[in-house]
Amino acid sequence: MDSNNWMQQLLILGIGTTSLVAEKMKQVSDQLVKDGKLDPEQAKAVMDDIVNQLKSEQGNWEANMQRQMRNMMQDLGVARQSEVDELRGRIDRLERQVRDLENKIWR
Repeated sequence: MDSNNWMQQLLILGIGTTSLVAEKMKQVSDQLVKDGKLDPEQAKAVMDDIVNQLKSEQGNWEANMQRQMRNMMQDLGVARQSEVDELRGRIDRLERQVRDLENKIWR
C-alpha cells in the first residue's frame, strides 16, 4: 500500500472528525442561545475558542501522525526518498561507466 495514500486517508479522517466536532459544538451553542442560557456574543466567543483549539490540536495530530508514520516506515526498513534518489544517482553513474568501458573495448 502506498504510504502517502495511507497518510492522506488518516489526515482526511482527522479533518473529518474535527469538522464533525465543530458542527456538533455549533448545534449545542445554537441550542443554548435558543434556550436563553447563552447570549449570541458569548456563543460566538466560545465557538471561536473551540474552533481555534481544534485547529491547533489538528496540527499537532498531523505532526504526530507524520512522525509516527516515518518511524514505522523506518522500522519496516522502507527507504526514504533521499536514499532512493541517491541510489538512482549511483546507478546512473555506474551505467555511464559501464557504457564508457564498453565503448573503449569496441574501439
